[in-house]
Amino acid sequence: MRNIYQLPFSHEEVFRGEAGQQVPYHRMYGKQYCVPALTVYSPAEMQELRAAVEAVDGIYCKVMRFIQQYMPDSFLEQQLGIHPGLIPAARLEMVTGGITRQDWIIGEAGPKCIENNTDTPTGIPEAAALEGILVGMVEKISLHAPSKGMDECIRECFHRWLDAYAQQGLLGPVTFTSFGEHVEDRTNTEYLMKLCQEAGYETFYAPLEELEIIPGKALYHHGREINLLYRLYPLEYLIDDRDETTGVDIGAALLELVQDNRLGLMNPAQHVLMQSKGFMAAIWSLYERNEQTMEYCGFRLFNDAELAAISRYLLPTYFEAGPFEWSAMPYVAKSYWGREGRGTSLLGEGSDHHAGQTAASHQLHAPTNSNTIAELQEEDEIAAYYNNQPKIYQQLVPMEQAVIQTEDGEYSGYLLTGVFVIGGRFAGVLPRIGEKVTGDMAYYCAAVVNERMDDEEEKEWTIWD
Repeated sequence: MRNIYQLPFSHEEVFRGEAGQQVPYHRMYGKQYCVPALTVYSPAEMQELRAAVEAVDGIYCKVMRFIQQYMPDSFLEQQLGIHPGLIPAARLEMVTGGITRQDWIIGEAGPKCIENNTDTPTGIPEAAALEGILVGMVEKISLHAPSKGMDECIRECFHRWLDAYAQQGLLGPVTFTSFGEHVEDRTNTEYLMKLCQEAGYETFYAPLEELEIIPGKALYHHGREINLLYRLYPLEYLIDDRDETTGVDIGAALLELVQDNRLGLMNPAQHVLMQSKGFMAAIWSLYERNEQTMEYCGFRLFNDAELAAISRYLLPTYFEAGPFEWSAMPYVAKSYWGREGRGTSLLGEGSDHHAGQTAASHQLHAPTNSNTIAELQEEDEIAAYYNNQPKIYQQLVPMEQAVIQTEDGEYSGYLLTGVFVIGGRFAGVLPRIGEKVTGDMAYYCAAVVNERMDDEEEKEWTIWD
């Protein structure tokens, strides 16, 4: 059971000031999202996690380059599920290291990385700003906020990106875009924009719905040409976007600008390769065939340290369920482009569980308004979008339980530890407590490292144990 420290303040007392300004979506979907509590990690746990996430990031970047340089388009399309229209842009080699977030389970077998969000990760203001505010509300000198260096990592990342794009001749202001009316996305985007400004660059915010594109020429916002774009919008959505009025394939036109070196994207288009969950199966396949790469490529892909890191921190992941069914081992089925737990199922040994099964336990009441049918139809369409995608199959490891106090009473859930890796460096921690499949109804419970984890201190800190 994970140690949780409940702050001696109500939700309103915590979020009526700066905390609520930094994360205005501290309540979402009519319920509490951020809780006034801290997820307690030991120094040893955090030390290993720091080394582990950087090792995994290095492996991801190495395999990405290998796929870009050695694997045919058919592999990208079939094994990774990359839309053919995305492949040319995904093959463009940009500096490695971006704004990413790995998701980890910390259990008896040690820390295991189960996913990597490399294209459009969110949760940035929670870790970079809110965590420090919440930890600062407890007067204990033995506490450490593990995400306190995240802002600097982000500024350095923008320097790396924009220096690289400048060498390609892409200069000028950086435009930041997201859906303007989506509070969470806009807050995450504007937080990054503020740090880009602090790094010394001119910036603009442009709602996604206000961008205009002239195919073969440029991307614009109110007549201003855009050469550099941070977008909190997934590329697998973008490629299918079409202007119903003009008939222009917006995604294809934008990616053509990228291919022609008229537009620099952040995160770069190459990140879509790692965002595909098929990438996890590709890593494991290459790990199991490491000696064979000598025959085909003239070198071993992974060195001994990388092999050890894959064995310790990643999980067996395959393009088919057979290896788990033959051994009667519990496993997880994940849709290639699943987000917020959608398209994920836990299978084997009585553990069958599909994302969304327990969502009702978080709802305050059943919807009764006139939009109910339309809302349910939309939800069915979203579920079908994710469930009908190709899937990968990954060994199931048990999640650590955690109990928190919410406005609706005591909640017993499971801890997923998100870790931001920015520019190849450990940057911050995003703990969420939810169901066995962590969805968008999970609670954010900020991370803290207790530098003095002796028995007396642990008893004092363990409120729910």
